[in-house]
Amino acid sequence: MTPVATQIPITTIIPVLTAIGDRSWQQFQELEADFVSQYSVEVWQEVFNFRILPALDQDSRRWLLVQWCGEGINWVKDAV
Repeated sequence: MTPVATQIPITTIIPVLTAIGDRSWQQFQELEADFVSQYSVEVWQEVFNFRILPALDQDSRRWLLVQWCGEGINWVKDAV
């Protein structure tokens, strides 16, 4: 992870986790856009992949996947 990504305050990450927990896609997108405009898309990718995504439970990951791909996917099958 880049030094910038490791310096992002937790108070910046918590609202993103809250938006995911509340299943608020619009709020998540707004927070993501604010983050990218403040830091950069590269830093967002690192923070998301190495700090946010590992903190999510399976249902939250699934919800994000459905939101990102929802226009072309009508359902998501559980893989056992």
